[in-house]
Amino acid sequence: MDGLNSPTPNSPHEPSEPGSQTSLSIAVADDVEGIRELIRLWAHDAGHRVVCASDGASLITIMRSNRFDLVITDVLMPDGDGLEVILELRKNRFNPRILAISGGGRHWRAPDCLKVAKGLGAHAILQKPFTRHDLFAAIAVAMSPNATKSSETTPPID
Repeated sequence: MDGLNSPTPNSPHEPSEPGSQTSLSIAVADDVEGIRELIRLWAHDAGHRVVCASDGASLITIMRSNRFDLVITDVLMPDGDGLEVILELRKNRFNPRILAISGGGRHWRAPDCLKVAKGLGAHAILQKPFTRHDLFAAIAVAMSPNATKSSETTPPID
């Protein structure tokens, strides 16, 4: 698990950032430290509280004792990937919004990874590499009341 960060913002939200009107509690899982740190930094600068994990298994452990408004998860990771995270969130009826991110891998192209994540219940998707603007636009989509999981019409997995 990467460091636990629950900063208290000292400055107002950046008004130009979509979705920055309220402070969110965000959990991030990515096996690439640079991606985790970049998301943490950008979200913290926008006034959000962020907790990071280096894999899906660690994030699931964190989720069992904490509640988050938003989960940002890489799709392909060792030790529990983002697809397992999405399934676990549905199975245990956690209700954070989900933003799936992916740059693909050796055997999967990024668009394919993201399509599967969306089908399993991600509210929004974002392909790597991405900019700060791209990230906050995807967060706004994920947090939108109109963003529905494609699997919301199916019962939770038992």
